[in-house]
Amino acid sequence: MASLDAPLHYGVDQPRVDAWLVAHLPDTTPPFDYEPITGGGSNLTFRVTDADGRQWALRRPPTGPLLATAHDMAREVRIMTALASSPVPVPACEGYCDDPDVTGAPFYVMTFVDGYVIRDLETTKGMSREDADVATDSLIDTQIALHTLDLDAQGLSGLSRHGDYVGRQLARWRRQVEQAHVRDVPLVFDLHERLMKHKPTESVPPGLAHGDYRFDNVVLDERFRVAAVLDWELCTIGDPIADFVWSLEYWSNGDDPVSFLSDPPTASEVFASREEVVDRYRSRCGFEVGDLSYYRVFSWWKQACIVEGALARQIGAARRGQTDKDPADTARHADDLLEHASELAVGVL
Repeated sequence: MASLDAPLHYGVDQPRVDAWLVAHLPDTTPPFDYEPITGGGSNLTFRVTDADGRQWALRRPPTGPLLATAHDMAREVRIMTALASSPVPVPACEGYCDDPDVTGAPFYVMTFVDGYVIRDLETTKGMSREDADVATDSLIDTQIALHTLDLDAQGLSGLSRHGDYVGRQLARWRRQVEQAHVRDVPLVFDLHERLMKHKPTESVPPGLAHGDYRFDNVVLDERFRVAAVLDWELCTIGDPIADFVWSLEYWSNGDDPVSFLSDPPTASEVFASREEVVDRYRSRCGFEVGDLSYYRVFSWWKQACIVEGALARQIGAARRGQTDKDPADTARHADDLLEHASELAVGVL
């Protein structure tokens, strides 16, 4: 079994992965360089560069114990392969390895899409209001394309159940908090019961729900238009309204008391307000978008559950000496998310 304490990066056993790349990708020239792009809380992504300067992206699950059904690399490959002929731009999948002996877990390799990723306020410096407007419109239009895809035509109608998206999500994230169980979080279960009791009837046909669609999960081209949508880990068939509101909660107005992100890029004055984003989606999506209050509570509750899962992984990584992050900070963030969900629930649940 490959060691997770690889000399270069956690999660990459360089000699074995080098050999796999040579065997499965045409015209590669070792040695390879592996540069972490994202890592820690979710799937790990690396920029891979060979001796001739050719580049790919390699993606694998986080190291350490994983929750059941999470971090399914084969599923991500299936989704992106199906979307290759769709209006939703995705990287091309170049190879998939299902043998955990290579580097401790399955992984896949895709084309590296170079471009601009808006992650925080620093990455918005130099953007004009017009640039931000183009990026915002492209982000919204691409999500609408995703939500209105013909699932049968793209071969994705069998990806998951088609109904009761919110109910399925409520069950999934409660179960993952229970499985992680690193501390007592009674508010998770209280809000879960209230969300179940007041669950709205779905009013829009099921569509492809990305599950974590936002600026730092897309690559923009030189014109600030979406060139590639990334991170398909949470994608399923679901309620487009719930998926849109989840994305909306990443959209900070700048004066929000709490945010999904510690440094939200949309807090920059060049970006439109959250309310304007809602108006643009409503005017373009082609279906009725009603009251969003319930979905906002649900989104904040779900984010808290996701952070609880990250907390469990951080605690495990800290015990193995593989992280310098303080789990106490993550626990406080989860508490803030739950409290905000509870505040939003007043008069709604």
